[in-house]
Amino acid sequence: MLSRLSILALLGAAAVAIGAFGAHGLEKVATPDNIEIYRTGNRYHFYHLLLLFLAIWASGRDGAKEKWLSWSFRLTLVGILLFSGSLYLQGLRDAISANINWLGAITPLGGSFFIAAWACLAVGGRKVG
Repeated sequence: MLSRLSILALLGAAAVAIGAFGAHGLEKVATPDNIEIYRTGNRYHFYHLLLLFLAIWASGRDGAKEKWLSWSFRLTLVGILLFSGSLYLQGLRDAISANINWLGAITPLGGSFFIAAWACLAVGGRKVG
């Protein structure tokens, strides 16, 4: 099983690769609007790597509430998958020629996971540092 730090590192590498494709290959297969949707997914992917890092950093510190920090980590993973993943696919809709309009309903759900993850970090780390 991978450590949380390894998961963070792999998600970071994926964010860079996905972002590079968005910057250098997407304009050949997507409209400007869909490129922007894709880039939004990538930005939030990167932003939430910070949340994963903070959950790892706070774990094991004096006053840390491990259960909450663990939930923060898990919820962030699901948020990246649902929020960023749905935006990546929506950004690629022209290239994959699929009816994926239903993914628009998934994106806010992913955002809700992000909000819950930040709240769990606040509770789990409130007596840290």
